[in-house]
Amino acid sequence: MDTQTIINAAYLLAAVLFITGLKGLTKPKTAVRGNKIGSTGMLVAVVVTLFDQQILHYTMIVVGLIIGATIGAVLAIKIQMTGMPQMVAIFNGFGGIASTLVAGAALLEVTGGGDNPGLQFLMASGISGLIGSITFTGSFIAFGKLQGIVTSDSVLLPGRHVVNGLLGIAAIGAIVMLVTDPSAFAVPYLAICLLAFLLGVLLTIPIGGADMPVVISLLNSYSGLAAAATGFVLSNNGLIIAGSLVGAAGLILTQIMCKAMNRSLLNVLIGGFGGEAGGAGTSADEVYEGKIKSSSAEEIAMVLEDTQRVVFVPGYGMAVAQAQHGVKQLANLLEKQGTEVLYAIHPVAGRMPGHMNVLLAEADVPYEQLIDMDDINPMFAETDVAIVIGANDVVNPVAKTDPKSPIAGMPILDVGEARTVVVIKRSLSPGFAGIPNPLFAADNTLMFFADAKAALQDMVAALKETVDA
Repeated sequence: MDTQTIINAAYLLAAVLFITGLKGLTKPKTAVRGNKIGSTGMLVAVVVTLFDQQILHYTMIVVGLIIGATIGAVLAIKIQMTGMPQMVAIFNGFGGIASTLVAGAALLEVTGGGDNPGLQFLMASGISGLIGSITFTGSFIAFGKLQGIVTSDSVLLPGRHVVNGLLGIAAIGAIVMLVTDPSAFAVPYLAICLLAFLLGVLLTIPIGGADMPVVISLLNSYSGLAAAATGFVLSNNGLIIAGSLVGAAGLILTQIMCKAMNRSLLNVLIGGFGGEAGGAGTSADEVYEGKIKSSSAEEIAMVLEDTQRVVFVPGYGMAVAQAQHGVKQLANLLEKQGTEVLYAIHPVAGRMPGHMNVLLAEADVPYEQLIDMDDINPMFAETDVAIVIGANDVVNPVAKTDPKSPIAGMPILDVGEARTVVVIKRSLSPGFAGIPNPLFAADNTLMFFADAKAALQDMVAALKETVDA
């Protein structure tokens, strides 16, 4: 068996590990194992690539590994779950610029050395530079919006679609120049990158904060496509396979998230959802004035006593307050008194898919108690108490009642059908959509204004006293 056959077999093994790892990530019970399997596949691919390329000096590679591993480990340990979407955005950006730089270096080596590259090499180089550069600046704008460095509002520049179209045409023209005259590769490739950098900014800046999770998922797909294109530049099967998997997975996830919000991808990219504070329709004063029933931990404990079923509805507020352990403590008390406890999971609750699942798993909440939206909605009518923790838009009934609302048609959790709804929030501030929530003023709703972590601790103490009394 020759060396090339062994290398291709190793890449095939890496691909199998990638796919097996992705399959494991589909379920919380197998997610950790899936992550390890996927990581092993990447290790195999990296080792084989280093062997395949017959590296003469490993000094810079080792230095890069040490620096990168140190930064990655520190970030993984330090970053809170609430900051995970920002971290994913940064990783997408770095992945994009890495593809751009590698493709540029390959161009410099081949074309600058006087060789005559083929059409595939030149086309793949141009595409890698284009997609990678868009991913880089787009991802950092997304990071800035989530981090509050850049406004989360939609920045709708006049004539932006025309400008973006012209920039796209110019970038394609630069790729044509690169293909037709590779001897002058530096100018067209630099033009591709600069135009794409600007496109990444202009395509992302108009998108409101509510749509950033969708955009990050799309940019993740872009980073995979850029990597796959770079694989064609280097004739590296492992990179082509890995990049294609990331690209496909990102597109599928983007489509799932769009479906969960009842919106098309085009609508996300040009609609500016989440950009106008206050939204459309009835004002907050009209919705809330004289209708809000503020409650306390003691009152809520009395409501929770002798309940048959309680459903927790986690949202981004729970993530911010790191209140998942308080939720579990309260759930344990309820289960001791014979109450059935469930958790309603909306696909886009939080800032990334699976956000609530990961947080609740961190608090050792059994996966079997996490119920998807479609399955939990019919159960709310037979629920004694629904406890909403920092969720807003995903429980807003306006999505069903106001066709002019920014969230019109978006599937929501029907918590209002429960006998009693307890909403834990710091204030009546709106969610990302910027609109008031009539659920907070409903006759069966009790508002508990407090930090979610502190509120749950108070509720646990109050329920203990009620039970012991």
